[in-house]
Amino acid sequence: MLSIRPEYAARIFSGEKRFEFRRTTFKRPVDTVAVYVTAPVMRVVGEFDVEDILHMSVRRLWDHTRDHAGIDRRSFMNYFEGRSKGYALSIGQVRRYKKALFLDEHFGVKPPQSFIYLTEPWPLT
Repeated sequence: MLSIRPEYAARIFSGEKRFEFRRTTFKRPVDTVAVYVTAPVMRVVGEFDVEDILHMSVRRLWDHTRDHAGIDRRSFMNYFEGRSKGYALSIGQVRRYKKALFLDEHFGVKPPQSFIYLTEPWPLT
């Protein structure tokens, strides 16, 4: 499960944002990501399949993803400030849940700072 700001989550589910950027990545294989939307939504609203995880220099990562980044260059560079390399999750199929889910009620976890691993199958709606 990834914590994602509302504006970026909206762009993921609209198809505008095809990459989710991270300063670090998973240590275990991850095929599907549940999307926890941060305040004011504070719910799990859907999920997406991970097609690939890119790892390269920040400048090269921007050049490779900018057409479907879903963010502007300035925000991208600010996010990666002080880092020489970054990660981008290539977003595959996206599924929005019919009903947004509360973390504690459906998953038994607290909001992740960046990401947490969930034991599958998690509740799909």
